[in-house]
Amino acid sequence: MSAPSYMQFLPPEALAKLGRCEFLARGVVEGFVSGKHKSPFKGFSVEFSEHRQYAPGDDLRNLDWRVLARKDRYYIKQYIEETNMRATLLLDASGSMAYAGDQAAPRNGQPSSKFAYAQHIAAMLGYLLIGQQDAAGLVTFDTKLRTYLPARARTSQVRGILEALEQTVPGGETGLADIFHDIAERIPRRGLVVILSDLFDDPAALIKALHHFRYRRHEVLLFHVVADEELTFPFDSFTKFRDLEQPENLLPIDPRTIRATYLERMGAFLNDIEAACGRMKIDYVRMNTRVPYDEALSAYLMKRR
Repeated sequence: MSAPSYMQFLPPEALAKLGRCEFLARGVVEGFVSGKHKSPFKGFSVEFSEHRQYAPGDDLRNLDWRVLARKDRYYIKQYIEETNMRATLLLDASGSMAYAGDQAAPRNGQPSSKFAYAQHIAAMLGYLLIGQQDAAGLVTFDTKLRTYLPARARTSQVRGILEALEQTVPGGETGLADIFHDIAERIPRRGLVVILSDLFDDPAALIKALHHFRYRRHEVLLFHVVADEELTFPFDSFTKFRDLEQPENLLPIDPRTIRATYLERMGAFLNDIEAACGRMKIDYVRMNTRVPYDEALSAYLMKRR
């Protein structure tokens, strides 16, 4: 019996490269079950948090006898509870994500377009998070929400994420800022927000929308997915460029006349986004589709650890 078609997003060789990687939250998250990540709620665990004065009814086993001997006062030890993480994967499905560069077919099994590249990363992260008993959800969008799967920790959620990824086709214009504001209000508890996008939107509006996630106290991980040609602009002959978000628009251009201006503006755009992420303590990761997605993801997870 052949494997379901959606399993294309989890090839065994790619899973093997992840090895025993874990994805740990860097900040505080709110969840439902005991797990690996810090919770904002006090409880009894392995990590000491603070003292508070004893109150009638407190468990005497948490009494700090050293403080009692030193100060003749009753204090209770409080600890940070560990919890599971709720992660929401945000996948940009706008037309610009369909760009496949100069590759007409996948290279050695690697995705050929920015969207396919991001699909595979989303699938791998969802699989990894749910495998470590965390909750993962998926949102796909262009100018509006296409799919919204709330974060769940059950194993059947992996199939739901993979099926939603398989059914999504890139198209439509980009509307990141408004979508991000909407999603920030929908996610019920602080957790992890993972964004996979080429970020082709107004930078000022985009940065303001990213602030919304941080205001809601989410940890944000931004995978900026770009094609190598977008970074280097290697074209050297008269070319007709097609707008992937409005395919009827064709623009004949001599690339040599605009290369310097394009590279300058592209560089400024990338620097502005990365600098803003640094100020907001957002983890910014630029993903060049020329680098195999499994190698890029495993390298990031090793660095994060």
